[in-house]
Amino acid sequence: MTAFIYSVTASADGYIAGPDGDMSWLLPYLEDGPDPIISALIPRITAVLMGRRSFDGDDPHAGDAEQEGTFEGQWHGPQVLLTNRAVEDPPAGFLISNTFDDAIATAREAAGPDGTVNVIGADIARQCLEAGILDEVTIATAPLFLGQGTRLLSGSATKYSLHPVNHSPPGEQSNLHTTHYRITH
Repeated sequence: MTAFIYSVTASADGYIAGPDGDMSWLLPYLEDGPDPIISALIPRITAVLMGRRSFDGDDPHAGDAEQEGTFEGQWHGPQVLLTNRAVEDPPAGFLISNTFDDAIATAREAAGPDGTVNVIGADIARQCLEAGILDEVTIATAPLFLGQGTRLLSGSATKYSLHPVNHSPPGEQSNLHTTHYRITH
């Protein structure tokens, strides 16, 4: 069965992007070196599902041919974009879906029956969580307060229990503290 995982880096106060989607705050933490949990996650991913805000968002490595893109350019494969607005000249490898159900079906098909779909974006992650299809969450926490921006998860009226599976202590290879959770439905 295809697994869905929300992997994200957040500030200590729970923001994944600064005002207007600014991601530049993330750069110093990406330069620290590889996080073992994220490094183990990348080869599992067989497709990506994202919303329009993430697609249009700020890539802190934009213009850097080696590091631009998903997981700092370390991952390549099919990417499903959920949007209700037209996309002029979508990049190669992008599949465009106009409804949530179609995006989920397209992502499952792209990932394969034993694959993993990495969910990018707070709103699409919330929708997956509420639909009961999000299986795992990996949160890399950066040691800073952004104070405003896009929250890790907002708008959900339901509480969800997370079961810690693995974590990487800060300072071991990175200043990020990463925890991998299973969602208990």
